[in-house]
Amino acid sequence: MPIKFAICNELFQGWRLEDAFAFVKELGYDGVEIAPFTLAESAEQVSREERRRIRKLAEDLGLEIVGLHWLLVSPPGLHLTTPDDSVRERTKAYFRELLHLCADLGGKIMVVGSPKQRSLVPGDTYEAAWERTKAFFADLLPLAEQLNVTFCIEALPTETNFIPTLDEAIRFVKEMNHPNLQTMVDVKSAVGEGLKLDEAVYKAAPHLKHVHANDANRLGPGMGETDFTPLAKALKEINYDGFVSVEVFDFSPGAERIARESLDYLRKVFA
Repeated sequence: MPIKFAICNELFQGWRLEDAFAFVKELGYDGVEIAPFTLAESAEQVSREERRRIRKLAEDLGLEIVGLHWLLVSPPGLHLTTPDDSVRERTKAYFRELLHLCADLGGKIMVVGSPKQRSLVPGDTYEAAWERTKAFFADLLPLAEQLNVTFCIEALPTETNFIPTLDEAIRFVKEMNHPNLQTMVDVKSAVGEGLKLDEAVYKAAPHLKHVHANDANRLGPGMGETDFTPLAKALKEINYDGFVSVEVFDFSPGAERIARESLDYLRKVFA
């Protein structure tokens, strides 16, 4: 099965969704990954009509909406691991809103990154935060299963002190032991952790549901020194059938150039 390529939509801030979707389809992408904050400050503010409109925009172009990422950029005040029960319950309620938004758009995955909103608060312990976070997702998984959405726990070695490594992400997935909670590989994070890209894929393979493609320099794949050849080889070897989704953090070369050069490079490497 050929690898499917997607791109994250926050790269196109300032564009109308219609124009962004049409452009990435024209380049040859298979899907789009949505950052909820680009639609509204809060998921509740995205009306039923707007959800139907966005989904139809993608479907009419033959694009898949892969799912959601950058989940807790807004609204402010949310936190995943905090000992403050009221904040955690508010965050859990927001996750339910995001699950419905994801499903309404036709998405199947939600990338759990948001490093600032999961890092340990002063005075907390890793073990206590770990158990609270397991309980947090245990409450959400029945709805995720009902809506056919899978949470992908993202290792973020340079940005958070809670689940920073791929090993910790895999341990969390194994302890939760639920098909709707899995993990992913982010290239920049794997490099930041000192992992070889094929090693990261093989390590995550039994639980691998998503891949973020970015150079270690925060630009798109092929726009720096990171060699994606081992990633492509390993994904083919494990018969990976998910998306490889371009996610960049440095937008300075411009959306058109980043989107075009990233896809050109990925096609070459995966050919």
